[in-house]
Amino acid sequence: MALTDRAWSPYVAGALIGLLQIPAFLLIDTALGASSSFVTIGGTLAGLVDPSILKIDYVAKHVAATAKNWWQVALVVGVAIGAFLSAFLSGSLRRGVSPIWTRALGTPSRPVRCAVAFVAGFLMLFGARLADGCTSGHGLSGVAQLAVGSTVAVAAMFVGGIATAMLLLRRI
Repeated sequence: MALTDRAWSPYVAGALIGLLQIPAFLLIDTALGASSSFVTIGGTLAGLVDPSILKIDYVAKHVAATAKNWWQVALVVGVAIGAFLSAFLSGSLRRGVSPIWTRALGTPSRPVRCAVAFVAGFLMLFGARLADGCTSGHGLSGVAQLAVGSTVAVAAMFVGGIATAMLLLRRI
């Protein structure tokens, strides 16, 4: 397994990601997750425009300058940089539009693709905050801690994802 490999074994990669729970709990007393980073950044930026927003308990809790809040921001940035580096080093960096978009949306239109991606991302983030955690938070951290709520959330995510894929690919 090398950085220039096109793909890593999902078993090895999964085990490595799972092992990241250990330093997360030991060093900053929290689990892996990503969706709170958006609240941290969004709340911080909104606080610059309107400081009264920082009086809302939910926002204040996520904007506080603690390692628990800002490590997720670093994690999300690291995931994006790591994904780019992985694609670049393995030679699988794609310059064009994936054909799956044209097939799923029925058009190769960039504005349509961007609008769908934005709306889908917003809905996913809204759902993640509503569920008090994202797929990585529930799937990696909650299930690792044997949390019943996380197990139910992960099952619902898989059912929703499969149903959405089937609808978009017109297989239903």
